[in-house]
Amino acid sequence: MLSITERFFNYVQIDTEADPDSATTPSSMKQKDLAQVLVQELQDLGITDAEMDEWGYVYATIPGNTTKKVPVICFCSHMDTAPDCSGKNVKPVLHRKWDGSPIILPDDPSVVITTESQPYLKEKIGDDIITASGLTLLGADDKAGIAIIMDLAQYLASHPEIIHGDIRILFTPDEEIGRGVDKVDMKRLNADYGYTLDGGELGTIEDETFSADAMSFKVTGVSSHPGYAKGKMVHASKIVAEFLASIPKDSWIPEVTEGREGFVHPVSMSGGLEEASITFIIRDHDTSKLAQYEARLENYLTAVLTNYPGATYTAIITEQYRNMKEILKDVPFVTDYVVEAMEKAGIQPQRSIIRGGTDGSRLSFMGLPCPNIFTGEMGIHSKQEYVSVQDMEKAVKTLVELVQIWEQKA
Repeated sequence: MLSITERFFNYVQIDTEADPDSATTPSSMKQKDLAQVLVQELQDLGITDAEMDEWGYVYATIPGNTTKKVPVICFCSHMDTAPDCSGKNVKPVLHRKWDGSPIILPDDPSVVITTESQPYLKEKIGDDIITASGLTLLGADDKAGIAIIMDLAQYLASHPEIIHGDIRILFTPDEEIGRGVDKVDMKRLNADYGYTLDGGELGTIEDETFSADAMSFKVTGVSSHPGYAKGKMVHASKIVAEFLASIPKDSWIPEVTEGREGFVHPVSMSGGLEEASITFIIRDHDTSKLAQYEARLENYLTAVLTNYPGATYTAIITEQYRNMKEILKDVPFVTDYVVEAMEKAGIQPQRSIIRGGTDGSRLSFMGLPCPNIFTGEMGIHSKQEYVSVQDMEKAVKTLVELVQIWEQKA
């Protein structure tokens, strides 16, 4: 019988950083190290069908104990951590009954977590706060979600008086690099509705995400010896740099947008004289605006190219995910049940939107309507990442109420 804190400590110390440059699934084989631990723990809880497939996905069933025909619900979290910040040799630190003073991380005292840098912390005074040691991210995104689901499995195994239907568990790799559900076998999963445990602040329930595309441009210039380049050379990288500089700096970019405002964001640049490339991510809650943004970007580039005779370009647009609200609006009870569960658990629900996406974004369009539930993970993708133990515990209470509501409503 592990506490949720003990589970979380164990999980974050397993390096599962995703590799965006890898073509394999999972992108880093070390993600399977955590998957194997989870399978063993689930089997130790009596969940006999727990298994990891060849791609590193973990599937398991908490069998129902009701006589009713209840929709099968799935709880999902991802095992990988973001490549934005190192996830190797994570050393979790527990700050018991945190008193509100600045949290100085022991392995790098220059990393200080304060209520100014992390405003949500103002609400967590008195809680047990877990951070990393200052050299890495923590991995609460999304190992907090995993710990919550595993704690739920343990709780239901030891409390047979809790009546519920069949519950499917899904742990995915590579969510942080946009491939989290690429290899999910929906027939094998065999669930009717789902919830990702990948949200932040206590009480948040999110059923609206960005819609997302990627757009890549390749510019071809004209090569020439630099000693004899006058009137001949057209430098591809300089064109890309001018293109990027032409994009507004007071709007339409992540640094100055919030709420439902969309943006374009360059994520990579490469090249030289003859060829250069730049890739953007395109985001908005209104899917129809993506095409407008893409046309606008292309117009900026073509305007620059008018000054560079002989240069050409190609553009490739790749769909990444779509706003889950387009699916969830037709099954509002999936979200409503979570709101009811939080209220029964004594938590104030907060309906919210995500300025990003989750595995649930794509799962919703794959036939599994799938909003997102809080875990307490905050300051994600950074050395200032933290989580409240009490937030995780309250998420478990929410799930306990939620599975009973699904049974009662059936």
